[in-house]
Amino acid sequence: MDQATAIKGFKAYLKLERSLSINSIEAYTDDLDKLYQYADLQEVKKTPKDFSLHDLRGFIAWLNELGMIPSSQARIISGIKAFYKYLLMEDYIKANPAELLETPRIRRKLPDTLSLEEINLMIGAIDLSKPEGPRNKAILEVLYGCGLRVSELTELRLSNLHPEIEFIKVTGKGSKERLVPIGGEAIRALQIWNELLRVHIPIKKGEEDMVFLNRRGKRLSRVYVFMMIKELAVAIGLKKTISPHTFRHSFATHLVERGADLRAVQEMLGHESITTTEIYTHLDRQYLKTVITDFHPRN
Repeated sequence: MDQATAIKGFKAYLKLERSLSINSIEAYTDDLDKLYQYADLQEVKKTPKDFSLHDLRGFIAWLNELGMIPSSQARIISGIKAFYKYLLMEDYIKANPAELLETPRIRRKLPDTLSLEEINLMIGAIDLSKPEGPRNKAILEVLYGCGLRVSELTELRLSNLHPEIEFIKVTGKGSKERLVPIGGEAIRALQIWNELLRVHIPIKKGEEDMVFLNRRGKRLSRVYVFMMIKELAVAIGLKKTISPHTFRHSFATHLVERGADLRAVQEMLGHESITTTEIYTHLDRQYLKTVITDFHPRN
């Protein structure tokens, strides 16, 4: 089986069996190209189909020598494992050499967060006398009050708001829906925007159910939300590098710091794996360490 045949068959497997997107398939085949490049550089010529676990470990060592960071190596290993699974399924190999291939440990970067004071300062910096002011306040209240992703915020629908039971329905990654609690401040900000201001906007056809609209009656873009937050950060002299996602991180961090159950936080954030949510326990440990440093009499 030559390289072209292997890649063609692998791409068909990823599309039909794994239902991956075009971008994911291209990333996997790019990674497979690297494996073939490595094979061509070896003194003893053999194709990846004939590789052993030892050969694959040599390939990972080669990636490391090229200066590839652990997260990129981990992504490539994922693609290589999928390739050998495909070869095994098609009976091109009798044993899977990638089965015991270890993924490098990735040091998870702790995200920047805002303190409650900083969040209040940003909300307070919004000019409520401007037509977009109450809408922008509602955006920040919902981002922080519900821990939404920016795409979830811009796609939020009126039909999914249930203030009477203090919940909203959110469509997250993979079109998965979840119910998220919404607090009093966010409810009030939404009501002011929806009932007093949004009703005066000429709404474009097809956008009638969208919560957050621009002055032309179309749904807000994620870029607008990003730029609005950047401008507010400058207005209060905030030195941190922040984005809409910072409010989501702050939401989760503040809950965990105050003793919220990690499973409940996972459910509200819409994380598929509890491992993703566990990063906030690390933030919490750092917070506890700071408390000891600042307040313990022996420190």
